[in-house]
Amino acid sequence: MPNQASESNTYRGRYSEPVPTSNLVNDENDFPEFEPFDEEATPRGHAPVGAPLSVQNVDMCQPINKPDHRTTFYDIQNLVVRRGQEFVIRISFSRPLTQGDDFQIEFLIGSNPSPSKGTLVVVTCTSRRGGPWSGRILEMQAESVVVGITPTADAIVGKFRTYVAVVTGNGLQRTKRDTMTDMYLLFNAWCPEDIVFLPDEQERREYVLNDCGVIYQGSAGAVTHRNWVYGQFERGILDACIYILDASRMPIYNRGNAIKLVRKGSAMLNSQDDNGVLVGNWSDDYSMGTAPTSWTGSIKILLQYANTGIPVCFAQCWVFAGVFNTFLRCLGIPARVITNFSSAHDNTGNLKTDLIFKADGTPDRRHTRDSIWNYHCWNEVCLMRPDLPPGLGGWQVVDATPQETSDGHFRCGPSSVAAIKEGLICHPFDCGFIFAEVNSDVVFHKRDRYGTLSPFRVDKTHVGQAICTKAVGSNAPSDITNTYKFHEGSSEDERTMARAEEYGCERDHSELSEPQMAVTITAAQVQLSQDVNLVVDFQNQGELPRTVQAHLAGSVIFYTGVTSNHFKDQDFTVTVPPQQTERVMLKVTAQEYLPHLGSQLCLHFVVTGQADDQSLTAIKVLYLQTPGLTMTVSGPPHVQREMFVNVSFTNPFNFPLQNVNLCMEGPGLMSFKTRFYSVINPQASISWNESFIPRLDGQRRLVAVMDCTNLHQVFGEVDLVIQPIAAA
Repeated sequence: MPNQASESNTYRGRYSEPVPTSNLVNDENDFPEFEPFDEEATPRGHAPVGAPLSVQNVDMCQPINKPDHRTTFYDIQNLVVRRGQEFVIRISFSRPLTQGDDFQIEFLIGSNPSPSKGTLVVVTCTSRRGGPWSGRILEMQAESVVVGITPTADAIVGKFRTYVAVVTGNGLQRTKRDTMTDMYLLFNAWCPEDIVFLPDEQERREYVLNDCGVIYQGSAGAVTHRNWVYGQFERGILDACIYILDASRMPIYNRGNAIKLVRKGSAMLNSQDDNGVLVGNWSDDYSMGTAPTSWTGSIKILLQYANTGIPVCFAQCWVFAGVFNTFLRCLGIPARVITNFSSAHDNTGNLKTDLIFKADGTPDRRHTRDSIWNYHCWNEVCLMRPDLPPGLGGWQVVDATPQETSDGHFRCGPSSVAAIKEGLICHPFDCGFIFAEVNSDVVFHKRDRYGTLSPFRVDKTHVGQAICTKAVGSNAPSDITNTYKFHEGSSEDERTMARAEEYGCERDHSELSEPQMAVTITAAQVQLSQDVNLVVDFQNQGELPRTVQAHLAGSVIFYTGVTSNHFKDQDFTVTVPPQQTERVMLKVTAQEYLPHLGSQLCLHFVVTGQADDQSLTAIKVLYLQTPGLTMTVSGPPHVQREMFVNVSFTNPFNFPLQNVNLCMEGPGLMSFKTRFYSVINPQASISWNESFIPRLDGQRRLVAVMDCTNLHQVFGEVDLVIQPIAAA
């Protein structure tokens, strides 16, 4: 870990001491081994009879505690436990305890620990009053004593130092500083008193313990997915997550508050204004770092940031969401990655996304400021919200992708999903922004030569078409749209929209006549380098035939809806009989779009038309499908037994693939590995064999990603079940 900045010296005149903000770096000699009592605090009891009592050993009982606290998977030498639940330690004394003996266990976190701030906790096992954590003696055998300790359900989360102090006649005699007795305390989704409590066991296994996931991409009509390795249990990740909080200078005493912690995490996962973890980049130039499409998961990113203190290049929304999910699950907070298809990004903070067209019907990119992302990924965390009215706890939106500032920082949430559904956007934090992302009306405007805008169509169903997340216990998508919004056009939906408007979100109230003509575009899924066949249907609901002067515009776009390259313009005319539909087939050849793709795989088609005084518009987003990697495993599927994986790929295209990077990893199976190929010629194949030794048992997954100059988002995965070590 890089050296943390020393505790601030700017506290003088505001605080009596600096505010402690560093968990991982602090004074190792923070407690004297012997601390005399204040004169007035000298105990009046009889001195213990016999030899003086001292501590010989402190055993953190990891084989007992880790399974009980579901922390066995953490690849770390120290004990990891969850708050609000009892754990045990075994203390070996120099002799058996007698009635006059007294001792206490002390837990410290950060610098200048203080009982009043919860950063110094004293646990006693007698009638003598201690701190807020409870302690009890569970077992005494000769010199050995087993003590049960229960941290409070709102205790500070992080890395604690542990001491045992024996009460002598005139003071406290402590154990020496021992890093092996340091203990990590996490949030506890299994504890009903913890703010992050999640009642369903299957959901807890998915949203806290699952270390590999699926993130959905594409478009509402053609959902694609990519695997993401969260890896929250891998070596160094827990310390990396605590380092992020240290780098944020979040006061230690606030780190038991899950609401404050996830809000701070939302800010720190991006580098925009606080030198956080990831640098966003939505261009086609990733020469100064790693392309967002190249990452396999969070582990490499978090370790690189923790080891250097320098923001990691580069990320887009799914990378921010994937790494944030690791951070949250690692600290024990139930979390999941959400994908909102057709996600509005409105720069004016209202419920209107304005798309502007020129007088001839072609898109006016210069004057269109709002954008509709094909998809946008954020996170949800499960939190009680004691700061909000009843019923607004449960899943909360948090978003680390830097879009707009919130209280001066690029962060978003936590926003109650229940509040968003009801239009209660007055509640903290950022509910109005999320509400607009899933509920905006798309308003189509015609701009005349004088710059005047005239709305000609309003689409109330395009934004927030589908909102999904990985299903519990499976890799299939689970549609959770109904948790964010009522059915479009229902009375509940109208009530919600009206309520949101009362709280300041302006809606569109354009009064447009019922259109006589409509147009739609459909297209089948297409593999990269195949021709695209667009089906354009013009529907005439009037009593007279209508002739449409139509235009097709084709572009390569970023998934944010921003145009990367415009490659096609085609005018055509169609006459539609009354009460009928006329179909036009339009072919877009691979030769037309391939030279313009760059690193993008998304084609955007807009058909506009003019029929007498009516303007028509239809939009189609098409994701080009890429080939996959083939992965096979061999060898005995047992913990600590060598296995082998093979990754192969054949180039199906008629062009060579240049500068090919192939990466692979699997949590609990294999650390990050990479291979480089300068070129893969047409119809040529590559094959990569790698050995690995599983660390963890159970359902496991290996993930591979291939990325090169002229082909991106090529994925592969293989699932396997690892058996535990056979009993001797």
